[in-house]
Amino acid sequence: MVRHCNLLYMLDIKFIRENADLITAGAKKKHLTIDISKLLTVDDKRRNILTEVENMRAKQNDTNDAVVKANPGERVDLIAQMKRLKENLQKKEKELQEVEHEWQLLMVQVPNLPDLSVPEGSSDADNVEVRVWGEKPVIANPKSHTELMQNLGMADFERGTKVSGFRGYILKGDGALLNYAVWNFVQDHFVKKGGFTPMLVPSMVKRVAFLGTGYLPQGEEDLYKTQDGDFLAGTGEVATMAYHLNETLDKKDLPLKFVSFSPCFRREAGSHGKDTKGLMRVHEFFKFEQVVLCEASHEESVRLHEELTKNAEELLQALNLPYRVVINCGGDLGLGQVKKYDIESWVPSERKYRETHSSSYFHDFQTRRLNIRYRDDQGSLQYAHSLNNTALATPRILISIIENNQNEDGSINVPEALRSYLGKDKISK
Repeated sequence: MVRHCNLLYMLDIKFIRENADLITAGAKKKHLTIDISKLLTVDDKRRNILTEVENMRAKQNDTNDAVVKANPGERVDLIAQMKRLKENLQKKEKELQEVEHEWQLLMVQVPNLPDLSVPEGSSDADNVEVRVWGEKPVIANPKSHTELMQNLGMADFERGTKVSGFRGYILKGDGALLNYAVWNFVQDHFVKKGGFTPMLVPSMVKRVAFLGTGYLPQGEEDLYKTQDGDFLAGTGEVATMAYHLNETLDKKDLPLKFVSFSPCFRREAGSHGKDTKGLMRVHEFFKFEQVVLCEASHEESVRLHEELTKNAEELLQALNLPYRVVINCGGDLGLGQVKKYDIESWVPSERKYRETHSSSYFHDFQTRRLNIRYRDDQGSLQYAHSLNNTALATPRILISIIENNQNEDGSINVPEALRSYLGKDKISK
């Protein structure tokens, strides 16, 4: 398989050739467009040129050996022949390079196959409810988090926009302290649970990590780009997955479990006009992300997927926030996801659930691209499976915390799980 920037591909070309109809059907279920016939045509051309290049290299080597053994008279003709071979080889190698580039661009667009349990649908409106937890608070006239926070001096959205631009915000006073409390609560939760390695990971990450995790090339419009050509990540998943880029893991260490914290950046390019006020779709936020690498087993991926989702639910239950879990339909899956759950927390002022967490597994989509392998019990190299899940993201989760705990006088009851971190039971004027 051809490498590009140390990058491999989710599906090898042999599998694609043998399962073209299956891949086309999977892409259709995800509402993605992929021209498999064009890919196979380009691959035929690539393989033919590669064969020519290899034959020409072999002939060049044979001619070089002949030069060494030739007498002076023969050597002149052989050197001239070598010069022609070199020129023709260089032309053919350039042609191969161009075809391989075209092939690579097509390969990175091939989507992962969705699980059979993934429902049909074109958008998040078609996601299917799996379960509901908690009782929604009875609030006659619920205020929005923006009104509550501004009245209590917890946030300044006007100056946030002045300082940072569109969707800017500033948390202050009890707003900042409540945000810190959530961070400490999540950190302590996973330390007590055990089994997870805490990580503080960078947001500025190289392009290869975004290609490897599947955020490029399709999602580039939603990413901030640096002057050096790197990108700012919208999740700690990107850096955490790249942590083991081009490594062979020890099977006895699997599964590797991380809970990574990082600043996150997202342009929200596809959300023009949506949630322009408040903390729902901000450009800069902070997130704890669960990331797991496990052995290449569908059953193990499914088990861990449920485990990571349960971990996130435990945090919401500890905060006593009503929520529901939905399974994402095909059209609401990313390029690499096999299956995904969203957890949606209740927002009283909107009288609906809003997405606060996602939980996905990828089989070896990401690890093939990032070349993360391990040796199985027979000594054969296998690509690990990967999973990720939003443990908790701030400031978005503050919306549900504040609105579900509001009082008629505009004060906010602090969830019991956060009181020791905040040092108070209620936020009021």
